[in-house]
Amino acid sequence: MKILLLFLLALNLVAQDDFSFRAAYGKASSSALGDIISGDFSQHAKDLSVVALDGGYLLKEGAFEWPMDIYLKANISRYDESSANADDVYEFALYIKAYWNFDILDNRLRLGFGEGASYTSGILFVEEEEAATIVDGKTSYFLNYLDLSLDFDFGRLIGYKPLHNTYIGWALKHRSGIYGLINGVSKGGSNYNTIYIEKNF
Repeated sequence: MKILLLFLLALNLVAQDDFSFRAAYGKASSSALGDIISGDFSQHAKDLSVVALDGGYLLKEGAFEWPMDIYLKANISRYDESSANADDVYEFALYIKAYWNFDILDNRLRLGFGEGASYTSGILFVEEEEAATIVDGKTSYFLNYLDLSLDFDFGRLIGYKPLHNTYIGWALKHRSGIYGLINGVSKGGSNYNTIYIEKNF
């Protein structure tokens, strides 16, 4: 953690806020997307985890004259499937992420919504498990990707300017076939709740 904080501090040497870097860790959820949005963060019975790195480029600040910033982002993730007696799975995702900014009490809260595509090196256990709940359930390496997040500016919170635009928050990594729209996958998605630290530089 100390090395990561030193790295984020070093990024301030080139601070332009055109780029972002995020490091996240999380666990698989047994809840559906709608349930998680409603506040049900139930963890999966098996200890399935993910480590993810995201890099982004600012496409538009203050889009549509709203307090909204839009980024192009890429993600590389490693899913630990050892508790399901399976090999690790690697993911690459490319997506557009919009952040709605709320400036409250000398801090900034951001609500984020990302939409894109995800490709994995194998089928995640939770996706196989869900697909098995229906007849002829399908799975796919390539699925739709959603990235929902909520965070706050840690640097502003502690009043330390070099750490301004360093965000700590929660993100949901979601893969699905959009009810059969993609590769016929109507069931067989996955949800991972993560915590992260992100730096704009």
